[in-house]
Amino acid sequence: MDVNDLLMRFKGRTPKVLGSESFSEYAILLPLIEVKGEIHVLFEVRSLNMRRQPGEICFPGGRIDQSDSDERAAALRETSEELGIQEHVISDIYPLDYIVSPFGTIIYPFVGKLNISLEELRPNAAEVEEIFTTPLSYMREKEPELYNIKFKMEPEESFPYKQIPGGENYDWQARNMKEHFYYYQDKVIWGLTARVLQHFIKLTS
Repeated sequence: MDVNDLLMRFKGRTPKVLGSESFSEYAILLPLIEVKGEIHVLFEVRSLNMRRQPGEICFPGGRIDQSDSDERAAALRETSEELGIQEHVISDIYPLDYIVSPFGTIIYPFVGKLNISLEELRPNAAEVEEIFTTPLSYMREKEPELYNIKFKMEPEESFPYKQIPGGENYDWQARNMKEHFYYYQDKVIWGLTARVLQHFIKLTS
């Protein structure tokens, strides 16, 4: 094969995260809502009946479906379903940086404005235990607490150590991740939700 013919296969190609076809993809929305003339951030508490992460604090969102035209559409759909609102009351939707997690997921966060009052929200009880808001001004004044998590590398028993330099004494590089914690009244906002919140706050500072 001619090298020029070979390289033509790459013309106009849009790169993506290597191996992303095996990742689960999710889209979330960081909702801003006006409360008594002040900008607030809206959070959900996941239903206690949920199979995964019951009772944890999160932003509206979920897995991207084949029916979604793109990540933004998925974030809108999920927010609409979880908060019991029409998509048209959500405006000014802009992307934040996406996250590739070490657990085989890609998360696409967005920020948007809810043009509706808190009293008009009708959260889906099957997914949402409760909703609450925090003043954005309060969160911007707070620095999150950071805690380091180390990931231990444990190859499977059949791993071919003889094929790599160092064999069983190979110097595996430990992986680390910072977990973020914010506190508001009796609420603990941590993990992915706190990371997205901090990212948004840094962009607006």
